Amino acid sequence: MTTASVGKKATTGIEKMTRYRWVVMAVIFVMYTINFADRANIGVVLPMIKGEFRISNFEAGALASFFFLGYAITQIPAGFWYSKHGTRGLVTASILGFAGFTYLIGTATSAAVLKWFRLGLGLTEAPCPVGAASTINNWFPRREKATATGIYIASTQLAPVIVPPLCVWIMVQHGWRYVFYYFAIPSVLIAGVWYLLVRNRPQESRFCSASEVAYINNAATKESAALREDRSLGWIDRVIRAKKLLPIQTNGELFKSWNIWANTVAYFFAVSVVYGLMTWIPMYLVNAKHYSFIKMGWVAATPWLGGVTGSIIGGWISDKIFLKRRKPLMLVTTLTTAIMMVVLINVPADVSILGTCLFMTGFLLNLGYAGFTAYPMGLTTGTTFPVAISVVNTGGNLGGFFSPMIAGALLDAFSYTAVFGFFGLCAILAFIVVLTLDEPL
Repeated sequence: MTTASVGKKATTGIEKMTRYRWVVMAVIFVMYTINFADRANIGVVLPMIKGEFRISNFEAGALASFFFLGYAITQIPAGFWYSKHGTRGLVTASILGFAGFTYLIGTATSAAVLKWFRLGLGLTEAPCPVGAASTINNWFPRREKATATGIYIASTQLAPVIVPPLCVWIMVQHGWRYVFYYFAIPSVLIAGVWYLLVRNRPQESRFCSASEVAYINNAATKESAALREDRSLGWIDRVIRAKKLLPIQTNGELFKSWNIWANTVAYFFAVSVVYGLMTWIPMYLVNAKHYSFIKMGWVAATPWLGGVTGSIIGGWISDKIFLKRRKPLMLVTTLTTAIMMVVLINVPADVSILGTCLFMTGFLLNLGYAGFTAYPMGLTTGTTFPVAISVVNTGGNLGGFFSPMIAGALLDAFSYTAVFGFFGLCAILAFIVVLTLDEPL
């Protein structure tokens, strides 16, 4: 082989650098959209379940909450598993597990049985978000992590856009049980796709070129990245307590880190709002605003349509405008969400006005929501991140466990004004805790 042909081959190799990480991102997006749909559908069918099993609002909230109890239990064990064995096998098993429990929920003969199936759904779904976040951390360079995380979080908002009208159509045609029968099918398919296409790290994938592996590991762009990281945002950096921090090298250091625990507590309150709204918005539209099921299905999707937009835009702003600082948009999200809860207390039943307010609620709630997941990436190494994100997710999803039940109890005793007031309080508490975080440079 001549020198010229070698040079040509090398040049061609550079020109044809793969972008396979975005294929991996697409698989993560579809997988987690399905994952989220399997937990979000309960809120839409709750009016029918509540009528069939004759349960109180508190018990109805418990049906949603039991999922998050299971979800919290297996997060940290999954994080330790991923730090040692990688994501491929356990994520595949997790997807197949929650497909089975989704189907079983449709067979429930009582509210008690349904609670146990929801608990099982949470236990089996929990490894997926830790696996998805760990995969993003391994497959994307630092400059793209928040953008990728924003796309990943956007999947959690796309699912509730699709779920309400789809669930209503299935319920009208076949009854509420068939919602769960049909929703189990895509999970089985995506399990196979994940196992075939997604490897633990880019260097293990035959679809990922050596030049893309080098780019992901920041070898080709280390100098320019370092220059950007040194840029100051002036007064913004002073407000958000930006400073250079040593990466957390061990799990022992991780469990002593105030930044990890504060992010976890703030995420607890933020998730309390997200899953509280997801559980109770459909009931709110039917009972408080007197919408029909069909009308409810479309309007209930508007906050999550706003959420898709907010997640993607927020991830881009965090990476490009705030130069990988996560805290600014976390503060914006928590404060503006509290304001939107006051708006929802007073909004009229007019479809256009209410739909717009719900859209803006979802948009503002998710503008910085990805930051809670991206933030630990700047504090940890590839080894300690899976455990760190599992701790954060565990705390967050405990919020998902308590919030629907507390909202149901408030609704039994008072009204939706108390419910939205509770969500607003959670957002304010999240804002206060985020203020205490250090922003790692």
